[in-house]
Amino acid sequence: MSVDSARTTYVLVDGENIDATLGASIFGRRPHPNERPRWERILTFAEQSWGQPAKGLFFLAVKDDLPMSFIQALVSIGYRPIPLSGGPNDKVVDIAIQRTLTELEQRDADLMLVSNDGDFLPQVDRLLDGRRMGLLAFREFKNSGFTALMERGLQFFDLEYDVGAFNETLPRLRIIPIDEFDPADFL
Repeated sequence: MSVDSARTTYVLVDGENIDATLGASIFGRRPHPNERPRWERILTFAEQSWGQPAKGLFFLAVKDDLPMSFIQALVSIGYRPIPLSGGPNDKVVDIAIQRTLTELEQRDADLMLVSNDGDFLPQVDRLLDGRRMGLLAFREFKNSGFTALMERGLQFFDLEYDVGAFNETLPRLRIIPIDEFDPADFL
């Protein structure tokens, strides 16, 4: 698919949410580096899916020092890192993504949100105004409030199965279409 440069897809990444889901819900431990998403694949997926440039914004909470090696890696693959700090009870990543979603209401652009978090439902609801909207998350862990928004046009893409963001198969329980069932995977 050719890329139309007249319009942009903003890819907003809630990295903390994805990492927490991997750790607490999928692995039951902190994920190893090889078990984390290949973030560059998400940008490529966004560009190829909608045939237009993607601009990645990666939001992260930082307490003291910048994680420079991670930030440099994000920059090298095309993201704009947004390191944030705040008070001990501030959900700085959520606040920043909510503000960014609100700002996007004023722009002629499409959006893919990488998060399972329902804290963004009101903003995503308002953005379903004719533009393309996508949610990239884990099907079984996405906030149930997104289901109603999918009926209104929000497109859902599973990070593992649709986007192919991982190098390894994750230990997830899912309904397997019989055409995809391979008994060797279970023996």
